[in-house]
Amino acid sequence: MKNAGGVAVTTMALLLFLSCSADKTETKAADLSTFEQKISYVFGREIGQSFREAPTQIDVNAFMRGIQDAISQKPSMISTEEEEKTKMQFSAKMQEEQAKRMAELADKNLKEEESFLAKNQSEQGVVTTASGLQYQVLQEGAGDVLKETDRVKVHYRGALIDGTEFDSSYSRNEPVVFEVNGVIPGWTEGLQLMKFGGKYKLWIPSKLAYGARGAGRAIGPNALLIFDVEPLERVEE
Repeated sequence: MKNAGGVAVTTMALLLFLSCSADKTETKAADLSTFEQKISYVFGREIGQSFREAPTQIDVNAFMRGIQDAISQKPSMISTEEEEKTKMQFSAKMQEEQAKRMAELADKNLKEEESFLAKNQSEQGVVTTASGLQYQVLQEGAGDVLKETDRVKVHYRGALIDGTEFDSSYSRNEPVVFEVNGVIPGWTEGLQLMKFGGKYKLWIPSKLAYGARGAGRAIGPNALLIFDVEPLERVEE
Protein backbone atom coordinates (compact mmCIF):
# COMPACT_ATOMS: atom_id res chain seq x y z
CA MET A 1 0.00 0.00 0.00
CA LYS A 2 1.28 3.45 -0.83
CA ASN A 3 0.86 5.45 2.36
CA ALA A 4 -0.87 4.19 5.49
CA GLY A 5 -1.43 7.71 6.82
CA GLY A 6 -2.89 8.91 3.53
CA VAL A 7 -5.17 5.88 3.28
CA ALA A 8 -6.36 6.44 6.86
CA VAL A 9 -7.29 10.06 6.12
CA THR A 10 -8.99 9.07 2.89
CA THR A 11 -10.90 6.32 4.68
CA MET A 12 -12.09 8.73 7.37
CA ALA A 13 -13.34 11.15 4.72
CA LEU A 14 -15.15 8.32 2.96
CA LEU A 15 -16.80 7.24 6.21
CA LEU A 16 -18.21 10.73 6.68
CA PHE A 17 -19.82 10.68 3.25
CA LEU A 18 -21.14 7.15 3.77
CA SER A 19 -22.60 7.91 7.19
CA CYS A 20 -25.91 9.05 5.72
CA SER A 21 -26.45 5.68 4.03
CA ALA A 22 -24.97 3.20 6.51
CA ASP A 23 -28.10 1.07 6.44
CA LYS A 24 -27.82 0.42 2.69
CA THR A 25 -26.14 -2.91 1.99
CA GLU A 26 -26.61 -3.20 -1.75
CA THR A 27 -24.17 -1.66 -4.20
CA LYS A 28 -26.04 0.45 -6.75
CA ALA A 29 -24.96 2.16 -9.94
CA ALA A 30 -23.19 5.35 -8.88
CA ASP A 31 -24.87 8.69 -9.55
CA LEU A 32 -22.06 11.24 -9.86
CA SER A 33 -24.08 14.41 -10.30
CA THR A 34 -23.28 16.09 -6.96
CA PHE A 35 -19.98 17.12 -5.38
CA GLU A 36 -20.49 14.68 -2.49
CA GLN A 37 -21.03 11.80 -4.93
CA LYS A 38 -18.01 12.73 -7.03
CA ILE A 39 -15.62 13.09 -4.08
CA SER A 40 -16.96 9.85 -2.59
CA TYR A 41 -16.17 8.09 -5.85
CA VAL A 42 -12.68 9.62 -5.96
CA PHE A 43 -11.97 8.49 -2.38
CA GLY A 44 -13.28 5.04 -3.20
CA ARG A 45 -10.96 4.74 -6.18
CA GLU A 46 -7.96 5.86 -4.12
CA ILE A 47 -8.66 3.25 -1.47
CA GLY A 48 -9.26 0.62 -4.14
CA GLN A 49 -5.96 1.40 -5.84
CA SER A 50 -4.16 1.11 -2.51
CA PHE A 51 -5.77 -2.24 -1.81
CA ARG A 52 -4.88 -3.43 -5.31
CA GLU A 53 -1.20 -3.22 -4.34
CA ALA A 54 -1.74 -5.19 -1.11
CA PRO A 55 -0.16 -8.67 -0.87
CA THR A 56 -3.57 -10.24 -0.25
CA GLN A 57 -6.97 -9.92 -1.88
CA ILE A 58 -9.49 -7.63 -0.24
CA ASP A 59 -13.02 -9.00 0.12
CA VAL A 60 -15.16 -6.00 -0.85
CA ASN A 61 -18.26 -7.28 0.96
CA ALA A 62 -16.35 -7.80 4.21
CA PHE A 63 -14.69 -4.40 3.77
CA MET A 64 -18.04 -2.64 3.32
CA ARG A 65 -19.45 -4.52 6.32
CA GLY A 66 -16.57 -3.24 8.42
CA ILE A 67 -17.29 0.34 7.30
CA GLN A 68 -21.00 0.01 8.00
CA ASP A 69 -20.46 -1.56 11.43
CA ALA A 70 -18.01 1.18 12.36
CA ILE A 71 -20.42 3.94 11.27
CA SER A 72 -23.31 2.28 13.08
CA GLN A 73 -21.12 1.74 16.16
CA LYS A 74 -21.86 -1.97 16.13
CA PRO A 75 -19.56 -4.36 18.02
CA SER A 76 -16.77 -5.84 15.90
CA MET A 77 -17.42 -9.30 14.50
CA ILE A 78 -13.78 -10.10 15.34
CA SER A 79 -12.28 -9.99 18.82
CA THR A 80 -9.61 -7.42 19.67
CA GLU A 81 -7.03 -10.20 19.93
CA GLU A 82 -7.98 -11.57 16.51
CA GLU A 83 -7.86 -8.09 14.99
CA GLU A 84 -4.32 -7.55 16.27
CA LYS A 85 -3.25 -11.01 15.09
CA THR A 86 -4.73 -10.39 11.63
CA LYS A 87 -3.01 -7.02 11.30
CA MET A 88 0.31 -8.58 12.31
CA GLN A 89 -0.15 -11.30 9.68
CA PHE A 90 -0.92 -8.64 7.07
CA SER A 91 2.19 -6.65 8.06
CA ALA A 92 4.32 -9.78 7.74
CA LYS A 93 2.88 -10.44 4.27
CA MET A 94 3.64 -6.85 3.27
CA GLN A 95 7.26 -7.23 4.35
CA GLU A 96 7.59 -10.58 2.60
CA GLU A 97 6.13 -9.18 -0.64
CA GLN A 98 8.40 -6.13 -0.47
CA ALA A 99 11.47 -8.31 0.07
CA LYS A 100 10.46 -10.47 -2.90
CA ARG A 101 9.99 -7.43 -5.17
CA MET A 102 13.34 -5.98 -4.08
CA ALA A 103 15.14 -9.28 -4.73
CA GLU A 104 13.61 -9.53 -8.23
CA LEU A 105 14.52 -5.91 -9.00
CA ALA A 106 18.06 -6.39 -7.66
CA ASP A 107 18.57 -9.39 -9.94
CA LYS A 108 17.14 -7.51 -12.95
CA ASN A 109 19.29 -4.43 -12.31
CA LEU A 110 22.45 -6.48 -11.87
CA LYS A 111 21.96 -8.28 -15.18
CA GLU A 112 21.30 -4.98 -16.96
CA GLU A 113 24.40 -3.48 -15.35
CA GLU A 114 26.64 -6.35 -16.40
CA SER A 115 25.37 -6.21 -19.98
CA PHE A 116 25.73 -2.43 -20.20
CA LEU A 117 29.26 -2.31 -18.78
CA ALA A 118 30.43 -5.16 -21.02
CA LYS A 119 29.33 -3.18 -24.08
CA ASN A 120 30.35 0.24 -22.78
CA GLN A 121 33.96 -0.74 -22.07
CA SER A 122 34.63 -0.97 -25.81
CA GLU A 123 33.34 2.54 -26.51
CA GLN A 124 35.94 5.06 -27.64
CA GLY A 125 37.66 6.85 -24.77
CA VAL A 126 36.17 4.65 -22.04
CA VAL A 127 38.65 3.27 -19.51
CA THR A 128 37.87 0.43 -17.10
CA THR A 129 39.81 0.29 -13.83
CA ALA A 130 40.72 -2.80 -11.81
CA SER A 131 37.71 -2.25 -9.53
CA GLY A 132 35.27 -2.20 -12.45
CA LEU A 133 34.76 1.56 -12.48
CA GLN A 134 34.49 3.01 -15.98
CA TYR A 135 35.33 6.60 -16.85
CA GLN A 136 35.79 8.90 -19.80
CA VAL A 137 37.55 12.25 -19.99
CA LEU A 138 35.12 14.70 -21.59
CA GLN A 139 37.40 17.67 -21.05
CA GLU A 140 40.87 17.43 -19.56
CA GLY A 141 41.62 19.83 -16.73
CA ALA A 142 44.72 21.94 -16.34
CA GLY A 143 44.91 21.91 -12.55
CA ASP A 144 46.20 19.45 -9.99
CA VAL A 145 45.02 15.86 -9.73
CA LEU A 146 42.63 15.46 -6.80
CA LYS A 147 43.85 13.64 -3.70
CA GLU A 148 41.91 11.44 -1.28
CA THR A 149 42.43 13.94 1.53
CA ASP A 150 41.10 16.90 -0.50
CA ARG A 151 37.94 18.81 0.27
CA VAL A 152 36.54 19.84 -3.09
CA LYS A 153 33.80 21.84 -4.79
CA VAL A 154 32.11 19.85 -7.56
CA HIS A 155 29.37 20.23 -10.12
CA TYR A 156 27.69 16.95 -11.12
CA ARG A 157 24.71 15.29 -12.72
CA GLY A 158 23.58 11.78 -11.77
CA ALA A 159 21.43 9.45 -13.87
CA LEU A 160 20.32 5.83 -13.98
CA ILE A 161 20.96 3.35 -16.78
CA ASP A 162 17.65 4.31 -18.46
CA GLY A 163 18.62 7.99 -18.49
CA THR A 164 16.46 9.03 -15.53
CA GLU A 165 18.16 11.93 -13.75
CA PHE A 166 18.02 11.56 -9.96
CA ASP A 167 20.21 14.46 -8.86
CA SER A 168 21.96 17.48 -10.34
CA SER A 169 23.88 20.37 -8.84
CA TYR A 170 23.61 22.05 -12.25
CA SER A 171 19.83 22.24 -12.01
CA ARG A 172 20.16 23.77 -8.54
CA ASN A 173 22.93 26.08 -9.81
CA GLU A 174 24.83 25.21 -6.65
CA PRO A 175 28.06 23.17 -6.64
CA VAL A 176 28.50 20.71 -3.77
CA VAL A 177 31.44 20.66 -1.33
CA PHE A 178 32.63 17.39 0.22
CA GLU A 179 35.67 15.31 1.14
CA VAL A 180 36.96 13.01 -1.59
CA ASN A 181 37.09 10.12 0.89
CA GLY A 182 33.63 10.88 2.27
CA VAL A 183 31.52 9.67 -0.64
CA ILE A 184 30.66 6.32 -2.25
CA PRO A 185 33.72 4.24 -3.31
CA GLY A 186 33.13 4.83 -7.03
CA TRP A 187 33.27 8.58 -6.50
CA THR A 188 36.33 8.41 -4.26
CA GLU A 189 38.21 6.38 -6.86
CA GLY A 190 36.96 8.39 -9.81
CA LEU A 191 37.75 11.79 -8.33
CA GLN A 192 41.38 10.81 -7.81
CA LEU A 193 41.69 10.27 -11.57
CA MET A 194 40.58 13.82 -12.27
CA LYS A 195 42.17 17.24 -12.55
CA PHE A 196 40.54 20.46 -11.43
CA GLY A 197 38.92 22.30 -14.29
CA GLY A 198 38.15 19.15 -16.26
CA LYS A 199 34.92 17.29 -16.89
CA TYR A 200 34.53 13.53 -16.67
CA LYS A 201 31.89 10.84 -17.02
CA LEU A 202 31.77 8.00 -14.51
CA TRP A 203 29.93 4.71 -14.83
CA ILE A 204 29.82 3.38 -11.28
CA PRO A 205 28.89 -0.29 -10.76
CA SER A 206 26.47 -0.93 -7.91
CA LYS A 207 29.19 -2.66 -5.85
CA LEU A 208 31.02 0.70 -5.79
CA ALA A 209 27.81 2.64 -5.08
CA TYR A 210 24.83 1.58 -2.93
CA GLY A 211 24.77 -2.14 -3.68
CA ALA A 212 21.73 -4.29 -3.05
CA ARG A 213 20.26 -1.85 -0.52
CA GLY A 214 19.85 1.01 -3.01
CA ALA A 215 19.28 4.57 -1.79
CA GLY A 216 15.80 5.98 -1.22
CA ARG A 217 13.16 5.71 -3.91
CA ALA A 218 15.31 7.05 -6.73
CA ILE A 219 18.15 4.52 -6.66
CA GLY A 220 17.04 0.90 -6.69
CA PRO A 221 18.97 -2.18 -5.55
CA ASN A 222 22.08 -2.97 -7.63
CA ALA A 223 21.59 0.17 -9.70
CA LEU A 224 24.37 1.30 -12.03
CA LEU A 225 24.98 5.04 -11.56
CA ILE A 226 26.16 7.37 -14.32
CA PHE A 227 27.65 10.75 -13.42
CA ASP A 228 28.95 13.78 -15.27
CA VAL A 229 31.47 15.27 -12.84
CA GLU A 230 33.22 18.63 -12.96
CA PRO A 231 35.72 19.24 -10.12
CA LEU A 232 35.97 23.01 -9.76
CA GLU A 233 38.39 23.79 -6.99
CA ARG A 234 39.99 22.67 -3.76
CA VAL A 235 38.29 24.05 -0.64
CA GLU A 236 40.24 24.85 2.50
CA GLU A 237 38.79 24.02 5.90
